[in-house]
Amino acid sequence: MKSRKTLKIIDLFAGAGGLTLGFTRLSRGNFETVWANDFDSYSVQTYNHNFGPHCVLGDINSVLSDKMIDIPDADIVIGGPPCQGFSLLNKNRALDPRKALWKPFLKIVELSGASVFVMENVTELLRSAEFEEICKAAKRLGFRIASAKLCAADYGVPQTRHRAFIVGCKFADPSEYFPPQRTHYNPRNGDITTGEYIKNPKEWTTVRDAIGDLPAPKGTEISNVNGPLNIHFGRKPNPISLSRYKAIPKEGMNRFDLQRNAPNLTPACWIKKKSGGTDLFGRLWWDRPAVTMRTEFFKPEKGRYLHPKQHRPITHREAARFQSFPDSFVFKGSKIEIAKQIGNAVPPLLAAAVANSIALLFSEKDVSHGRFIQPSEAKPNYVAHRTEEQSARANGKIISPSTRIPVSPTRKRLTRKT
Repeated sequence: MKSRKTLKIIDLFAGAGGLTLGFTRLSRGNFETVWANDFDSYSVQTYNHNFGPHCVLGDINSVLSDKMIDIPDADIVIGGPPCQGFSLLNKNRALDPRKALWKPFLKIVELSGASVFVMENVTELLRSAEFEEICKAAKRLGFRIASAKLCAADYGVPQTRHRAFIVGCKFADPSEYFPPQRTHYNPRNGDITTGEYIKNPKEWTTVRDAIGDLPAPKGTEISNVNGPLNIHFGRKPNPISLSRYKAIPKEGMNRFDLQRNAPNLTPACWIKKKSGGTDLFGRLWWDRPAVTMRTEFFKPEKGRYLHPKQHRPITHREAARFQSFPDSFVFKGSKIEIAKQIGNAVPPLLAAAVANSIALLFSEKDVSHGRFIQPSEAKPNYVAHRTEEQSARANGKIISPSTRIPVSPTRKRLTRKT
């Protein structure tokens, strides 16, 4: 049930708008984004096209120092400061200045008068000295803090992406409602007693559920067709790359299988590296979620990004679905820029689960209508709102991960018009 009060949101480091999408369109809360900011022009174009022209382009520190820009009042500030400063993939992370971008984030929290904030980042943040600094700074502003490491697959996203979330609240203890109850479980474990789940959780959404209806891609460029096929294009692999793809034909195979099956095709650097990197040059499994989508998902040498069956890397559309973006969401920019937006985004369905927790948190403060919702009454039981588009898909039209409808042998497949 949506709150009667519209809760105003500011989205910082907004990117394409994965957090905004989850909060405003997929959650059970009544959220409205009133202002957003990002330093990447293509991301700002994407955000404004999908949500309206309120995302401001610019470095966040420059925006704060610009007297011509007013930070509006808001109830909630959400955002994910660039994660590269904490990521294990960054060998220079100890000196990376991006680790300090939580400071302008909290400054905007203060200026907007927000009583709740949600900060998202890589899981390494929770083990960093910066995490302790964030908590101390937030507490000085009057916030109580809750934090958790969440797996996107536990909330319906067809991807085992783990992210850290920090929730601050001034008027209640956020740990009463956060983290959200899990809505999906790993059937390979066969155990859903650990952690907190909703009643009758569903199995993890798989690669097959997400992309099983898509035809083989055609062409190598963005097209002007409607629906999912506009960014469902392929690449032109060289003969050696194609031979490597064919040398590991079974789902789940990786660079070690390539070395066993075709040592003559295996790069010397991979042969020398005896351990680690089991996802490199790997094929996805049909009946498991995808691995974490990064910004170069179209390069199989960067991770497990080969299609489960076809001899090719995954497409931009497939990656967007693994991130739980609906097919109706429009990305702006070049192929490279769109890939960055997809890989850097917070999966909208994961954002929606967090948003439901925030909506319940605000239910404690729902004094404008003279009522108080007890925690036992309002515990999360997340079901994404079905949009008109999703209802159409459920009736046999376009299917995307957000419908939560598994692929079946009788399901209508997508075909291209000739």
